[in-house]
This record gives sequence, structure tokens and C-alpha cells, in this order.
Amino acid sequence: MSEVLLPTATPRRTRAVVAGLLRRHRGLTAAALATMVAATAFGLVAAPVLGHIVDLVAGGGAPGELIGPVLLLVGVALAHGVLATLGVAMVARLGEGILARLREEFVERALELPLDQVERAGSGDLTSRVTNDVTVIGTAVREALPEFVQAVLIIGLTLAGLAVLDWRFMVAALAAAPVQLWTVRWYARRAGPLYATQRVAAGSLQHQLLGTFAGAPTVRALRLTGRHRDQVTARSAETVELTMRGIRLQTRFFARLNLAELLGLAAVLVAGFLLVRDGAVTLGAATAAALYFHGLFNPVNTALALVDDAQSAAASLARLVGVVDLPAAAAPAGRAAPVDGAVKVAGLAHEYVPGQEVLRGVHLDIAPGERVALVGASGAGKSTVAKLVAGVHRPVRGSISLGGVDLTELTPDQVRRTVVLITQEVYVFAGTLADDLRLARPGASDDELRAALDRVHASWVATLPDGLATVVGEGGHRLTVAQAQQLALARLVLADPPVAILDEATAEAGSAGARELEAAAERALAGRTAVVVAHRLTQAATADRVVVLEAGRVVEAGPHTELIAAGGRYAALWQAWASSRLTD
Repeated sequence: MSEVLLPTATPRRTRAVVAGLLRRHRGLTAAALATMVAATAFGLVAAPVLGHIVDLVAGGGAPGELIGPVLLLVGVALAHGVLATLGVAMVARLGEGILARLREEFVERALELPLDQVERAGSGDLTSRVTNDVTVIGTAVREALPEFVQAVLIIGLTLAGLAVLDWRFMVAALAAAPVQLWTVRWYARRAGPLYATQRVAAGSLQHQLLGTFAGAPTVRALRLTGRHRDQVTARSAETVELTMRGIRLQTRFFARLNLAELLGLAAVLVAGFLLVRDGAVTLGAATAAALYFHGLFNPVNTALALVDDAQSAAASLARLVGVVDLPAAAAPAGRAAPVDGAVKVAGLAHEYVPGQEVLRGVHLDIAPGERVALVGASGAGKSTVAKLVAGVHRPVRGSISLGGVDLTELTPDQVRRTVVLITQEVYVFAGTLADDLRLARPGASDDELRAALDRVHASWVATLPDGLATVVGEGGHRLTVAQAQQLALARLVLADPPVAILDEATAEAGSAGARELEAAAERALAGRTAVVVAHRLTQAATADRVVVLEAGRVVEAGPHTELIAAGGRYAALWQAWASSRLTD
């Protein structure tokens, strides 16, 4: 299946989303801006006060005349410190609130994405957005955003202060602006595409690593270690090369900023010399102007340097907004509801890559309460049929109905209530065992949870230190493969759907664990229509009917005993499997 990455929003759309989020926090936005303006204004008072002190000293003033200006400097410093701290905290809080809301919308939308779309994009694309991109934006919000707001305010008010001293000081200071603006434009044109490419490369690398680690046993068994190592090396080298390009770009960026500082400071000093010589301003005013411009070094460099963080954060933000903006699939009206657990498949065909069918002309008619086992060689199409019936994928051709209603006419919620798919990959969520179980039925009581566990014979729960309150999953009590599958079967009991699909749900448990899980599955499936993708043919032997798939087609179907007696494909599979058990 070829990768089709999830979309990335345009810069215009990204700005519109941020503006919309800001409007939701109008009060905090206004208060933060007012506080930052006040803090900046207090900070700028220091330069003219120091200039006044210079004039007093140059004019031979008495020492006592310095007490007032010095006390004023102390008061200004205290007020500036308090207001700046409060303003930075408010800006950070505003940014965190916006990020939290955007993250919630992202997760909500990501959970609604069709699973086939997520699979086409690759696991690395989605996970890199919710991990790397959120981290980049979070760092920018906590560190870069407050600094940037403060720097911009200082620059603006400082230029106003220079104009108050003498308009020619402001003109001299602006001599650095052309170089700075040209530097920013030069950098922005190169940094934006570079960082966007870096994000895609990071996602590809993460996807490769996830696939390699998850399939490590298969990689070793098929002796593909060298190929996977080369693929990881190639994608890592690409990521490193893009990172080094970014560092070289930053080095050239800061070199140009240093040149702009030199030009601006020289212009202000020359202007001060000429104005003092002509008596247009005092020495103190010229001193204040020089201090003002010197005070611009850090804010200007900070604001321009944060363009780097802004470009990186903007690239990450566009990737989040791109997912948030994905249109929701048009939900069916859901006027009709399934009346029972009947499953009917007619003329089913599917392809993951255009032009390469993996299923063709599949017909199944499963009565309510009937248990059907799908068997066949690897790649025969068993799991594809299971996913199509569960609504994970939509078929290219053909129809699927559940309980007499076409699958396309059911809402996603109706599908979830009607059919549940359990695969061999069971995720144990971090939290208490009770919370993990209640994912299937949020309002279930503790007694109902225990009853579901008892039904699948999960006797190990009694040995847990805190019973249902035991924390499981990441950072908690680790469950074995068999225990995790029993947990999944208990969720199935709690969800209580009329149709259940098991896709090789006992394949990873080992021989002893598989026998225990097969018995648990029997109890969990009782009273339901069941489609079982059989990894072990003992599951097929106990089914009401066996369907044999080969190269995407149904080649045999019937009860186990009849198919054995017929001596066809299934009989050959059974003979081969039975022989392998004798030699184990």
C-alpha cells in the first residue's frame, strides 16, 4: 500500500485558525497585551533617566540632585520586573490554552479518521504530528512566544522613544532596518520549505523505526535485517542532512544580523555627535539615544532569531491544522437499525493498490448466531474480509449488510454497536484495569466488570495487588499476551455486540496460552454471530461452517467434517496442520 500523507494546511488557513482560537480568549489576550505594554514602557524609562543623570554630572550639579533620579531608576526596575513577569506568564497561559484546544481538536478529529486513511498515511505520519509537532509548538508557546511579544513591544516603543528625543535619532536607527528586513525575507524563503521537509522526513524515519521494531521477529526470521538497517540508515542520513542544512542557514542568518547592528549603531553615534555639536540636543539625550539603540540589540536579535522557531512551529502547526480541517465523512442517516446478527456479503472485491485486487467475487451468507471460520494461506484475503465486514475499510465493489441493513446506511455508532473486531494486537491503555474495561461500556458497574472477566476465565485478576483498581499498561502492571487478549475478550462481553470478529486473536499466545484463549473465546462468542480468522485449525473444527479462501476467492465452504470427507483444499490444509502438530 503506497503512502498518502495526511494533509498540511496552507499558511493562510493556519493563521485563520489561530485567529479564531485567539477570539475565544479575548479577555486574556487583551489583559496580557496591556500588561506587556506597561512592562515595556516602564523598562524604557531607564534610558532617559540615565541621560538626565549624565546631563546633571556634565553640568556640575550637586550630588544631592542625583538621589531622585536614582530612586526613580530603582522604582522603574521593580515595576518593570513585576509587570514583565506577570505579562510573560499571561502570554504563556494564553498560548498553552490555545495549544490545548488545538490538541483536543486534533485528537478528536484523528480518532474519527477512517482507519484505511491512517493506514495509507503510515503510522509514523500521525504519531509524529501528535508527538514531535506538538512538542515543537509547546516549546514555542512556553518560551518563544512570550519572548517574541516582549521583543516586538520593546522595538516599537523604543523607536517611539528615539523619535521623542529627536526624530533624526529614529531615522539613524532605521539604517539597520533594510539589512534586517532583507535578512528575514531571505531566511524565511528558505527556512519554511526546509522545516516542512524536515517534518516529513522525521515522520518517515519514525514510521520506518516503528515498522522495524514492531516486526523485529519477522525481520530476523526472513533475514531482512540488512535491508531494514539500510533503510533506517538512509532515512536517518536524510534527516541529519536536513538538520545540518538548517544549522548552516542559521549561521548565515546571524552573520547578517551582526552586520545590521554595526551599521545601525554607527549611524546613531554619528547622528548623536552631529546633533550635540550643533546644540540640537544635550549630551544626555545623545546618551539616551545610544542606550536605546544598544538596548535594541537583544530584542531585535531575539525577534529575528525567533523567526527560526516561528518557522519551525508554523510548519508543525500547519500539520496539526491540516488534520483538524479534514472534512468529516458524511454520516448516513441511520434510519434503519440492524434487526439481528445476520451478515451478508455479496460480490465483494477490494484493492489496496489501484489495479491490484486482493479480493474478488466473495459471497458469504451468515445466519444469526452462526460461527464461521475463515481459513487459507497467508495473503489469501482472510483479514481483509474481516476488516471489510467490521467497517474498517470500504469495498471497491460489492455490498455488506449487517442485520438486514446495508453497511453504508449505518452510522459509525451503529456499526460500533453491531460489530466488534478483535485482532492479535491488543493495546492495554495506561490506567486502572476497571477504566480499561469500561472503554467498552462506560457505565458498567464493578460487578458487571467482574462478571465479564469471570466469563473469559481471567482468574489472574484475583492475584493483582489492587484488583480492578490495579494500574495496568505503560508504567503499571504489565499483562502477558494471553492476559491482554482475555482483557480484549472481556471488553467484547461488555460491549455485547450481535456480531463479533476475531482476527487471529490467539496467534501470539503460544500453544498453552492459545488453548486457554480459545476456550475463553468460545465463552465470549456464545450467543453471537462470529467470524473467526483461524490461525489454528482447531478453531475451524469447532465452527459451524468453514470458508476456505485462496488468492482472494472463496474456493470451498461447508462444515468441517464434510470438507474433510471431500478431500479438497481444506482437507489438505488440515492434513498438513495435523502432521505439523505431531512433529512439534
